Amino acid sequence: MGIHRLNHAVLYVSDLERSVAFYRDVLGFRRVEMTPDGFRGAAFLQAPDSTNDHDLGLFEIGAAAGPSEAGRRTVGLYHLAWELDTLDEMAATAERLSAAGALAGASDHGTTKSLYGRDPDGLEFEIVWIVPANLLDDAALAARKRIGRLDLDRERQRYGGQTRGGVGVSVSA
Repeated sequence: MGIHRLNHAVLYVSDLERSVAFYRDVLGFRRVEMTPDGFRGAAFLQAPDSTNDHDLGLFEIGAAAGPSEAGRRTVGLYHLAWELDTLDEMAATAERLSAAGALAGASDHGTTKSLYGRDPDGLEFEIVWIVPANLLDDAALAARKRIGRLDLDRERQRYGGQTRGGVGVSVSA
């Protein structure tokens, strides 16, 4: 049996409590009390509707840490993507990201609708809604080869604001 999904990610951050507050207040993560006794400078968080033990680990390396050079001067991770259930939740998330000064962009990838954000250390992440397989059409499939501007209101009209996303399924069976 092979790998079937990402279980969690671990990020190095400069200020642990600032990062915990961001992921809690902006994205709705909750702290899971599982840091080993006597271990300082780490926090484990679970996404709002997750069934994982934890989805995100944060390890503090201190205020003297420089910004990530990944993708600019060094190899490294570009971003993580978290999936939302509905376009209404995506709209609410866009508002929270914008209010926090953390919204970096929004794109229409045909079969997926995406927001891009940056955490307090400038680490990028993606928030994605996946068009359910039963709603895929030729236009959505063809649009995977381009990056378009996301018109969230138009997508909510097209698919419905409360339509549950594809939950990992972006290609018809």
